Amino acid sequence: QVQLVEFGGGLVQAGGSLRLSCAASGSSFSINDMGWYRQAPGKQRELVALIRSGGITNYADSVKGRFTISRDYAKNTVYLQMNSLKPEDTAVYYCNANTWTGIRYLEHWGQGTLVTVSS
Repeated sequence: QVQLVEFGGGLVQAGGSLRLSCAASGSSFSINDMGWYRQAPGKQRELVALIRSGGITNYADSVKGRFTISRDYAKNTVYLQMNSLKPEDTAVYYCNANTWTGIRYLEHWGQGTLVTVSS
């Protein structure tokens, strides 16, 4: 099993920035994709950003040009730099990773970190 721990959430004013980090530990299996999801009040959880093992990224349309996902392979850590934050970015942000055991993929989730953007 892999444990994912997120840091960096908090309260920020609209137009400000936050940087989230997520560190993975506890497994010798290779981590393939890592990403960030979020769930706002009254809404379904949605993909925010994804970075694949080869470095290819994709973003939700709502955050393109404002958020940047990056990954430190040596530390098994993924980051989400969030700029020009908007009140609608307010949500609990969850780190996600999948691992390949040689037989199957396993999904792992962090506990979530709250981002609140005030207007």
